[in-house]
Amino acid sequence: MLSETVLFREVQRFRQWWLWLIVLSAPGVCVYALIQQMVFDEPFGDEPVSDAGLIVITIAFGLTLPLLFYVINLTTEVRRDGLYVRYFPFHPRFHRIAFDTISRYEARTYSPLKEFGGWGIRWGKASKAYNVSGNHGVQLEFKNGKKLLIGSQRADEFARAMETAIKASLRIGP
Repeated sequence: MLSETVLFREVQRFRQWWLWLIVLSAPGVCVYALIQQMVFDEPFGDEPVSDAGLIVITIAFGLTLPLLFYVINLTTEVRRDGLYVRYFPFHPRFHRIAFDTISRYEARTYSPLKEFGGWGIRWGKASKAYNVSGNHGVQLEFKNGKKLLIGSQRADEFARAMETAIKASLRIGP
């Protein structure tokens, strides 16, 4: 089946050391607070929460937040019948972008902080972005005027696969 032919596939994850330092500081503080308050019977902070509340906070920020950052991934596939993007777990299934809705695309370097305020699913001044790390991606411009930037560690290869797939879809037709 043509739609199953994958010309390009990239899976990106949050694996930056500095991000993990921030993410893992939350469980560190939670465990410290839990030990101080429940083991040493010293209230944590000026207005300490109950022990049960501290356990809930520790589970929420100490376990769930790092687990969420571990499983988040951006998967991009260029197939013969369209571009497929999934930002798991926010998009449990692939979102298909038909080639005939795209008016223009290009591999480019961008500034995640200046243009979108960081990484993740982000909205900028005139565009939306799906990015995980780095500052390279493929900018899509749609026929309706909207824009989407998809971050990629292999942006040039991604754009070449788009070109190949779009040319092939024009030869095959609807």
